[in-house]
Amino acid sequence: SAGLTEEQKEFQQVAFDFATKEMAPHMAEWDEKEIFPVETMRKAAQLGFGGIYVKPDVGGSGLSRLDTSIIFEALSTGCTSTTAYMSIHNMCVWMIDTFGSEEQRQKFCPSLCSMEKFASYCLTEPGSGSDAASLLTSAQRKGDTYVLNGSKAFISGGGDTDVYVVMCRTGGPGPKGISCLVLEKGTPGLSFGKKEKKVGWNSQPTRAVIFEDCAVPVANRLGAEGQGFSIAMKGLNGGRINIASCSLGAAHASVLLAQEHLTVRKQFGEPLANNQFLQFRLAEMATRLVAARLMVRNAARALQEGREDAAVLCSMAKLFATDECFAICNQALQMHGGYGYLKDYAVQQFVRDIRVHQILEGTNEVMRMIVARNLLQG
Repeated sequence: SAGLTEEQKEFQQVAFDFATKEMAPHMAEWDEKEIFPVETMRKAAQLGFGGIYVKPDVGGSGLSRLDTSIIFEALSTGCTSTTAYMSIHNMCVWMIDTFGSEEQRQKFCPSLCSMEKFASYCLTEPGSGSDAASLLTSAQRKGDTYVLNGSKAFISGGGDTDVYVVMCRTGGPGPKGISCLVLEKGTPGLSFGKKEKKVGWNSQPTRAVIFEDCAVPVANRLGAEGQGFSIAMKGLNGGRINIASCSLGAAHASVLLAQEHLTVRKQFGEPLANNQFLQFRLAEMATRLVAARLMVRNAARALQEGREDAAVLCSMAKLFATDECFAICNQALQMHGGYGYLKDYAVQQFVRDIRVHQILEGTNEVMRMIVARNLLQG
């Protein structure tokens, strides 16, 4: 909490308390039984965590990107997988709040901010992951509706959520032909693939989302035709900060678990904590965690202020924090020895849950491309 205002420290404490009492005791069960903890998330929404950086007039908390990062880091110490879904939900609500008409904001945002309803972000397709601008899902306009056809892959919450923010092609090839539609569950022609079996992130379902002649009102389009790719990328800048913050929480929790294990576990007649090699390793883990945290918070401030370098700083923060925090969690598992590989010990779940953070919201290879392009363009 160094450098935070008194108000931010209060948000942080509320989130830590919620993570400790409402999430951590159930984290292993949600993972093992693949439970989507709807009621727990609704409790979090009562604290204002359903629309953290959404305007208050539609039920949001109206907080800054830095406040949001602090909250997601704290919540992630209780269950990284659940917090990561909440971060995606928050991104979707922000997109509707920011780019939607007044009518759209009033229609969708209040029930999403209270988490009475849940949202999913639909960009990735079976044939377009990192190359998102090549997406093929099409929406043909017929009068006052769009007819939507295609499919999306790896959709967090898919099938269990109520609102789908969908990027689709309304024009020619490339990013300028992409628009953004908001689709509601129950729309005829909307269906879902099988629930994916994943290494981690098991407290949130992941499915393909399939559109077969779905009629979507033109009134459900966010922004103008052709603005969809820009909306998607602006959403992802914040999404990258959010997912990096979830990685920070997992690493934070793993450092504490390692610290405790080194103190309790004895080998060769003395606590592991007396071993200088492990002391140095622990020191490196804590140092890398603090460095990653500073980087994420710096990018969050840049995004909040609308600075020109915000997008590249978000990419740098996502790249650095997700790589470093995975390494920290993995090292914490190693320090636990054989115990770290048992599901009775939380450290293995943090490793499994944050591995995917290096892939989603733009792979870390794409983050490198964004940073390099920015540097080489001067």
